[in-house]
Amino acid sequence: MPIINVDLGARSYPIHIGTGLLSRPGLIAAALPSRDVLIVTNDVVAPLYLATLREALSGYATRELILPDGERYKTLDTVSAILDELVAAGFGRDCTVLALGGGVIGDMAGFAAACYQRGVGFVQVPTTLLAQVDSSVGGKTAVNHSAGKNLIGAFYQPLCVIADTAALVTLDEREYRAGLAEVFKYGLILDRDFFAWLELALPALLRREPEALEQAITRSCEIKADIVARDETEQGIRALLNLGHTFGHAIEAVHGYGRWLHGEAVAAGMMMAAQFSVRVGSLQASAVSRIEALLEAAGLPTRPPPLQYQRFFAALHRDKKVQAGQLRLVLLDDIGRARLTSEFAGDELERFLHQSLEAAA
Repeated sequence: MPIINVDLGARSYPIHIGTGLLSRPGLIAAALPSRDVLIVTNDVVAPLYLATLREALSGYATRELILPDGERYKTLDTVSAILDELVAAGFGRDCTVLALGGGVIGDMAGFAAACYQRGVGFVQVPTTLLAQVDSSVGGKTAVNHSAGKNLIGAFYQPLCVIADTAALVTLDEREYRAGLAEVFKYGLILDRDFFAWLELALPALLRREPEALEQAITRSCEIKADIVARDETEQGIRALLNLGHTFGHAIEAVHGYGRWLHGEAVAAGMMMAAQFSVRVGSLQASAVSRIEALLEAAGLPTRPPPLQYQRFFAALHRDKKVQAGQLRLVLLDDIGRARLTSEFAGDELERFLHQSLEAAA
C-alpha cells in the first residue's frame, strides 16, 4: 500500500492509497483525536459506503449527515447545516469531521471543520478519482459564490487522507473520466514522462485496471504533495496546479454549476490554456495535438460550451490569481513545463477568447 507524506512540519499527514482501505479501521483511528466523529457524505455515496465506514468506526461516537449530491449545493447554507449538526451533537474542539465523498463533500466538510470552534480535526475519505488525485490533498477548502467558483474558503489541512481505490469501481463513467483530467494535468505541468505513460496507459485506465489506477493516483499525489510542501498557501509554484482552472472555473460559473462536471470544465480549460500558449509563442502546435488527442481519447471536451463573451470575460477576472487587477494564467512552455504569467497582451487574450467562444457556438 503506497503511503505518501505531505510534509508540513507539525501538520504533516499521510495519504494512504490502496484497495479495501475503508474496511481497515486502524488507518482512520490512528488519526482521530477523540471518539467524537461527524461523518459528512451525500445521498449517492451513503448507500454504497456509509455502512462500511460505520462498522469501521463502531467504537466511536459517530453522527452522520447525508447531504444532497451536486455542485449546486456547495454553498454557505450547506456549510451552515454541517455546523448546525456539530452544535446539536455538542461536539467540542477535540472532535473530527470526516468527509466521505467527492470533491464537493470534501471542500464543504473541510471548510466547516476549519470554522467550527476555530478549527477541529478533519479526515478525507475521497470516493471519486478527482478527489483522490487532487481535491482531498493540500488543504484547500471552499464553497462557491454566485459570482465565482470557490470564492469563500480557507486553507485547512486534513489529519490524513484515505484513498480507497475500490470505491472507484462504482463511480459513474462520466465522473470517472472527468477525474482523469486532473491526472493529465500533473503530467502537463511537471512530468513529461508521466504524460507519456498516460498516453500509453489510457486504455488500461479506462478499464479501471487496479495496477494502472494505483500508479496514476500515486504519481499524481506524489507531485501534489511535493508542491504543497513547498508552497502551502499558493504564493508561488502551487499556482501551477491551476492549469486550465482559470478558464474552467469561468466555464462553470457562466454555464451554470453542475451542467458540466469540474473535470470536464478543466479539460476544456487546459485545451484553451494550451492553445493560448501557442498563440503567445511559448508552446509548439505539436504539443497541443498530443494534449487534444489524449483528452479526446478519454472522452473529455476539448472546447468550451457556447457562452456569452462578456460574462465569460468578467468571470475570468474574478479568478483568485488576479493581482492588482492583472489576470494571471498558467501557460505551457512544453509538455511537463508550465509557468504562471501575466506577460501577454490583453487585446491578444480578448481576440483569443472571442474566437474560442465563437468556435464553440
